Amino acid sequence: MKYGMNLLLWTGEISDGLLPVLHMLKNYGYDSVEVPIFNTGLDYGKWGKKLDEIGLARTAVTIRGGDDNPISSDAANRQRGVDGNKKVLDCCAALGATKLVGPFHSAIGVFSGAGPTGDEWKWGVDSMRKTAEHAGKCGVTLGVECLNRFETYLLNSHADAARFCRQVAHPNCRMMYDTFHSNIEEKSIALALHSCADMLCHVHISENDRGTPGQGDVKWCETFEVLHQVGYNDTLVVEAFGLALPEIAAATKIWRRMYESEEQLSRDALAFMKANVARHWNA
Repeated sequence: MKYGMNLLLWTGEISDGLLPVLHMLKNYGYDSVEVPIFNTGLDYGKWGKKLDEIGLARTAVTIRGGDDNPISSDAANRQRGVDGNKKVLDCCAALGATKLVGPFHSAIGVFSGAGPTGDEWKWGVDSMRKTAEHAGKCGVTLGVECLNRFETYLLNSHADAARFCRQVAHPNCRMMYDTFHSNIEEKSIALALHSCADMLCHVHISENDRGTPGQGDVKWCETFEVLHQVGYNDTLVVEAFGLALPEIAAATKIWRRMYESEEQLSRDALAFMKANVARHWNA
């Protein structure tokens, strides 16, 4: 098993100011970092070299918004969504990121007042297939992420995300599992993971309050046991959010501090993941 940390705990954009954090994560024992790619104008090739020097592999995360929504009824808007995803994939290639994860299937925080229509589902599949074709050229695997009902409406359950990816029908289009969203939306952890096992390529380890994993109410024992049962053996990435950046705090609805410090969260989260992998995989 490999262990990663999502950099959104500190920043929405990688910069030289983050270098002490990157060295800290490496010293703690993390294998990789998940790099937010919202600004496609950065020199990601430079950052790929720096992360190689530090010894950290990388995945990447991005989102889409209302002006570049892959399921919009407006064809030009949908095309902007596909083009935006392609630009991020080019950045992933330069960075050396092996996966691009996140809710880039539709606009985050944009709602119609109803569930997805047949047209929206079809537009989403078509847009994602175009994105996946470009991902194949870039050597990047897509990890489509379903979100809870308060953040999006196209994909809320892991079974739906798996069905969506199967309809995209491209080897570079797979999906990820997120413990935070599962804690809200899924009736059964076991059923959720078994429903998407054939499409699963990535896992976010996120507590119910977005704080330190293992210090909240997520069904962790069942989660790790079923991940073992379905044969998952890739990367577990900690996804936690704090108050470091106002725009990230606003987007994730974090209004109070959920942990002692970013250092404490990083250290304790890694120990928690490793202890559970030792317990369930190596028993």
